[in-house]
Amino acid sequence: MKVLILAAGYGTRLYPHTKNFAKPLLRLNKKPVIDYILDKVSRISALSKIIVVTNSRFFKNFQKWKNDSCFKDKIILVNDLTKSPADKLGAIADMYLGIKSQGLNEDYLVIGGDNFWEEPLDDFVRFAKNKKPYVAIGLADVGAKSEASHYGVAILNRKQQILDFEEKPVNPKSTLAAMCLYYFPRQKLKLLKKCINSSRLCFDNLGAYISWLTKHDLVYGFIFKKMWFDIGRIQTYRKLNNILKLRS
Repeated sequence: MKVLILAAGYGTRLYPHTKNFAKPLLRLNKKPVIDYILDKVSRISALSKIIVVTNSRFFKNFQKWKNDSCFKDKIILVNDLTKSPADKLGAIADMYLGIKSQGLNEDYLVIGGDNFWEEPLDDFVRFAKNKKPYVAIGLADVGAKSEASHYGVAILNRKQQILDFEEKPVNPKSTLAAMCLYYFPRQKLKLLKKCINSSRLCFDNLGAYISWLTKHDLVYGFIFKKMWFDIGRIQTYRKLNNILKLRS
């Protein structure tokens, strides 16, 4: 299995913190966000590579981070060659770039570089493998529909199949938010190119791809029970930082 971490965004909602610094490299209690992700994925026994897709503006920052990492032998950096928010490719195109660069011969675990969650990945990976050859995604119950409106929102049936998925709905139908944590079996990777060829999609978020997938194939959702944060907003970044500092 290969892990692909999406880290090519420009984090404009976190300015000035991310004006000249990549969001996944921001410090959470003195440790980069992306290192918390590596702590989780490094425990996957079948892990072969960790692919990090970034951009030209922050590529040197990630090179330094990689050189200092104890996982550097497994890390591969991919530059999407963009330099500003104006010319960014978007999450779907970045995912395709990363996968295409490393081949379609293995399953991929795709993770947003601004994700923080407490639980180990063991149960999710086990769940996803049991649902193969279909895609499985991680979900978190955010408790309130007002909060859910900031994310992709899923409706599950009793078999944990996603019946409906909306990206940042004004009136969410549930409080189950997509975590930007996706398991793509190798059999389904070719669907990504088909999705990109659809001119109706917004390529800036993977939720658009999941919404498209639910209309063309089966997709399953796994609900994480413990704390989860998307560090896309200044409020969530500060809140999580405070929580981790109090725990240390």
